[in-house]
Amino acid sequence: MDLYEHQARELLHDNGVLVPRVEVVDTAEAARAAAERLGGRVVIKAQVKTGGRGKAGGVKLADDSAAAELTARRILGMDIKGHTVHRVMVAEPVEAVREMYLGFTLDRAAGRFLAIASAEGGMEIEEVAARRPEAVARIAVDPAEGVTEAKAAEIAVAGGLPRETIGTIRRLWTVLTAHDALLVEVNPLVVTRDGAIVALDGKVTLDDNARFRQPSWDAADDRARDPLEARAAAAGLGYVKLDGRVGVIGNGAGLVMSTLDVVAGCGARPADFLDIGGGASAQVMADGLSLVLDDPDVRSVLVNVFGGITACDAVADGIVRALGAVTLTKPLVVRLDGNNAARGRAILGQLAHPLVHQADTMDGAAARAAELAA
Repeated sequence: MDLYEHQARELLHDNGVLVPRVEVVDTAEAARAAAERLGGRVVIKAQVKTGGRGKAGGVKLADDSAAAELTARRILGMDIKGHTVHRVMVAEPVEAVREMYLGFTLDRAAGRFLAIASAEGGMEIEEVAARRPEAVARIAVDPAEGVTEAKAAEIAVAGGLPRETIGTIRRLWTVLTAHDALLVEVNPLVVTRDGAIVALDGKVTLDDNARFRQPSWDAADDRARDPLEARAAAAGLGYVKLDGRVGVIGNGAGLVMSTLDVVAGCGARPADFLDIGGGASAQVMADGLSLVLDDPDVRSVLVNVFGGITACDAVADGIVRALGAVTLTKPLVVRLDGNNAARGRAILGQLAHPLVHQADTMDGAAARAAELAA
């Protein structure tokens, strides 16, 4: 579960990391009042669970409370990568003399955590890594050992961070472990004019598998504010919004994950993870397809199903049902294999829709979906 920035900030603050003073509001008038309490000059930041807010115009500096009201009015209701802005964070500005990057993430392949640090912050770490890979340090962290004073010093030195960040590094590790997080990221982590180490922006992803021991998460889970996530939850669908252009639907988490990898290998980025489940009905297939088609980021959709409990003809019936309820304006690539696959292909063949394409293999289907999304 991804947290909003203001929720991540609260976790950082509660664990001793210095953060700016902020207020979260949902009206322009409230933004003006918040700005007055914070000293007038503030930063207005859209609260959505996606990146690229600054490039989309969702982060703006307001010189006074009147400007804060006007800026908040412009940002509230904005669509950022399919996410509607319902709230903004009003934050006091911080004068930084240096910007850095610091984060912890789970390295699944190695079965350990990874500290990532760079003396170059304020931009996407992927951009820094692509432009100057030597500027991004990656340090393995043994979960059993954790981040000791010595380990934090090692991370700081490797990333080119000042020694004063050691305490913050250890506090970020506490956030990660105490709250069962998969990712804790601060970008930028700044040094202020008076030498303070302040986290200006935070990102936290929590491990849903640990929900049973984190009762406070129920208050943090704000999915109802996102229409696509709310629809998915109501329909009982396993849905995760991603930042690509190819919508992906499959039956079974393993198959969907494999499909995401194959799509990426074809040079495209998946727009979502949608698992309709092993025993999905035609109605579930229809609900899932309608959901993905309503995502404005999606340019093509790939349905990859291996028929087992869910027979391929039921999947095909669901696709036909969905297309009877919505107008298909995006190409749909379907790969059916397994139980009743021939019957399912025949149903789609009889549909004879110009935007529905069939493929015999997963590789072929992914390549076609990537090509159509380009």
